[in-house]
Amino acid sequence: MKTRQLTLLGWLMVGISLAQTPSLAQTPRPAPTGPSKEHMEQMEQVLGKPKKIIRTIGILVYDGVNELDVMGPRYVLGQSMGARTQLIGLKSGPVRTVMGVNLIPDTVIDSVAQLDILVIPGGFTGTVEAAYDKRLHSWIRAIDKTTTYTASVCTGGWVLGATGLLKGKRASTNWYREDEMLKKYGAIPAHERYTNDGKYWTSAGVTAGMDMSLALLNDIWGERYTQAVMLDMEYDPQPPIAGGSPEKTSKAVNKMMSSMYDMGMQPLLDSLDRQSRK
Repeated sequence: MKTRQLTLLGWLMVGISLAQTPSLAQTPRPAPTGPSKEHMEQMEQVLGKPKKIIRTIGILVYDGVNELDVMGPRYVLGQSMGARTQLIGLKSGPVRTVMGVNLIPDTVIDSVAQLDILVIPGGFTGTVEAAYDKRLHSWIRAIDKTTTYTASVCTGGWVLGATGLLKGKRASTNWYREDEMLKKYGAIPAHERYTNDGKYWTSAGVTAGMDMSLALLNDIWGERYTQAVMLDMEYDPQPPIAGGSPEKTSKAVNKMMSSMYDMGMQPLLDSLDRQSRK
C-alpha cells in the first residue's frame, strides 16, 4: 500500500496535534504515519491549497554536479506536500559531486518517463560534458513534454540550453560567460538572480537555486506556505560583506575567478566542440 510522503510541515502538523492531546503527549506512542484529514484541514486553513497539483519532482544528478545546486532545490521543493522528490542519475551507482561528496540517486533516467517538475543543476567540468550528452538531451526533451515546470540552476542552464528548449526564452545562468553561453543556445540573457519565462525557470549560480525554488513553491502554494518553508529554513540571508555577483565584486577578484574558470573549462569546451563537429 502506498503511503504519503510527508514533508517537514506535515510532520510538524502531526506533532502539534498529538502534543495538544494530554493523554497522548504523556504516554509512549508509535511514530505517526501521516497527517489525518483533520490535520490536513488545519494546514489548509493557514497555508491554503496548492494552485497546481505537483506529484513528482526530479532533480538530475551526475558526476561533477555541484551539491548545493542539488540540495538547495531538494530541500525547498521537497517541502511541497503530496509530492515525491527524487534524485535521478544518468546511471546506477553513487554520483561524486564537484566537492567530492557521494550522492546516491533514487533512480536513473531510463526508469523515469514523467515528471511534474524537472530541475537540472550545474557544476564544473561534469556539466560541460552533460551539455554535449545527446542521450541526456533526448531524455530531457521527452520529460519536458510532461512537466508543469522545467528548471535549471547555475551552469545547468547550459545543459537545458543545449536541448534547444530555451531558444527564444529569457534565461539566467552562472555569471561566468553568461551572455556567451546563453546566446550560443539561442536564449536571451536576463541578468537576473532567477528568471521565469513560461514554464521555464532558470537561476544564476548555486545559492540562487534556492531563491528560484522558493519562487516556484510560491507559484504552486502561495505566500503563506512559502513563508512557512522559509521560516523552517530560517532563510534570511545576511552576508558579512558585499559580494556574490560580478557587480558587487572587485575587478581584481573578478579577473582572477574568470581566469581560474577558463583554465578548468576552456580546454574541455574546445575538445568537445571539435568532437561535436566531426
